[in-house]
Amino acid sequence: MDKNSAIGFGLLVAILIGYFTYSNYEQNKFQAQKTADSVAYAIAHPKPLVDTTKLAVATTLDSTTQALNDSARKLLPAAFNGTAQDVVLENAKLAITINTKGAYPSAAQLKDFKTYDQKPLYLFEGGQNSMSMILPTNNNAVASSDLYFTHSLTQAPNGDQSLELVSDMGDGKKVIVSYLLPKEGYMLQYNIRLQGMPATTVPLTWHLVGNHTEKDVHNERMATQIYYQFKDNDDDYFTVTEEKNEELEKSVSWLGYRQLYFSTALIAQEGFSKVKIKSNTQLPEKDIVSKSTFGFELPVKAGAEQAYNFQWYIGPNDYETLKAYNLNLDNMVPYGYGIFTFVKYINKWFLLPLFTFLASAVGNLALVLILMTIIIRLALSFFTYKSFLSTAKMRVLKPELDELREQCGEDKQKFSMEQMKLYKTAGVNPLGGCLPMLFQLPILLSLYYFIPTVLPLRQASFLWAKDLSTYDSIASWPNEIWGLSAIYGNHVSLFTILMTLSSLFLAVYNRNNTPQDPNNPMMKWMPFIFPFFLMGFFNKMAAALTFYYFVSNMLSILQQFIIQKFFIDEKKLHAEIQANKLKPASNSKWAERIAEIQKQQANKGKK
Repeated sequence: MDKNSAIGFGLLVAILIGYFTYSNYEQNKFQAQKTADSVAYAIAHPKPLVDTTKLAVATTLDSTTQALNDSARKLLPAAFNGTAQDVVLENAKLAITINTKGAYPSAAQLKDFKTYDQKPLYLFEGGQNSMSMILPTNNNAVASSDLYFTHSLTQAPNGDQSLELVSDMGDGKKVIVSYLLPKEGYMLQYNIRLQGMPATTVPLTWHLVGNHTEKDVHNERMATQIYYQFKDNDDDYFTVTEEKNEELEKSVSWLGYRQLYFSTALIAQEGFSKVKIKSNTQLPEKDIVSKSTFGFELPVKAGAEQAYNFQWYIGPNDYETLKAYNLNLDNMVPYGYGIFTFVKYINKWFLLPLFTFLASAVGNLALVLILMTIIIRLALSFFTYKSFLSTAKMRVLKPELDELREQCGEDKQKFSMEQMKLYKTAGVNPLGGCLPMLFQLPILLSLYYFIPTVLPLRQASFLWAKDLSTYDSIASWPNEIWGLSAIYGNHVSLFTILMTLSSLFLAVYNRNNTPQDPNNPMMKWMPFIFPFFLMGFFNKMAAALTFYYFVSNMLSILQQFIIQKFFIDEKKLHAEIQANKLKPASNSKWAERIAEIQKQQANKGKK
């Protein structure tokens, strides 16, 4: 081969190499762009976007981009090509972990609290927690949870921390997420800005997995509730005792999740619409209380930029703490609901101030409960005295009632009429023993709701009880016992036993001081059966509650003894009753009405 032929052949080879190199480059570029478009479409369209609560990304960005070669990966926009990092915002109360992939809180630690096992308390943490929007992009859509963000963390001179995360999707499309955590408190400021993405709807999905933090996961699950407040300030809730699916008919201003002593709530300045909630506590995992998904849509404004402002509460479910934010979040404290809604006002205006004052003055919470019991018993002493006085009058009249019963024989209608005449002439109200007790019932119900919600009682110890907010177990067994475990549980609570024994002693004491109706044998044994029923019910309750009822029973016995020993003279009472018989009877309209009804019934019996 001559020199000219060699040069020509070399040029031909160079041209071919250049052609194949350029062709390979263009092919890689085309394949990278095609893959990126496919990724965006796969992320946004795992299924038709109808139910945002069931949003599931079937093909993740990571699994697809791992297959791209290095040169193709460099061609993707910054939003689709990055490295996930954890960034922590924290103050004295709260530590929030935010991942640069998705730009949402993946973990929340409450620094003032520990779990029952004395480990750091995370209300939620792990990959199943997310906050994701569906974003429009080139006739397709992408989930914000799969975008990578660059971040900038700053701290203000006053101690506030702020974090800005930016995801550049190319072609002027950006997602900007910012957080502000004040130096104090549990309220996180959370803002989203979408640039270059005009949309008709912006669906948002919040996945929340609540961690197990207390002694008994069963009690935590029983207390799990979802709260929400509508834009018209009406509010509602539901308890998650099983898998629940709710679709709200109106737009809401905030959504809240309550888990016994802790809660989180997302508050939207513009509100949420088309809210769908799915929550489940029937889970095999013992370290998880519930899994919840909140799907909703954000309002869309005119123009290519959308801005949304939120507040995100993550903290204790404490009444005073929540009330301080002036957003009605204190409604998440269950001071009374359903048919017993009225007792929440007793809790807010009487029991809570009383407990707070005593706790600040005394300190020892067990002593606080004892002092509360004494104060409440003294406050109700007037009604207690009236009840015992009525019982004493009935006891004084018992010989005369026995005589009437013998005279009337089997004619119960006649005996009832003669009994009413005797009560009327003696000036005795047959309901006098019941009505005072009814006035005490609201206080008893209020305490039932109040004590299990008191945050300071959590992990407070007294005697053998390590934690007054849960049951005090002196014996337990691991295996389920059919029937017994479902009703009583797999443990023995000593305070519950003491409460039951004191209730039985009180029943015996009352029986010896209360005239018995021989025609109603069921009422004779009910006071002895009822404490055993309560024992099964209260065995799983907070030790503070059963301790309170035990102390209340003992004080009631002491109070009855003092009243009957020093304040009621039955001889003097008998003389007053006999004197009342000599006075002319003055019938009330109610007594006249009862007498008329009894007379009509007697006449019907004769026909």
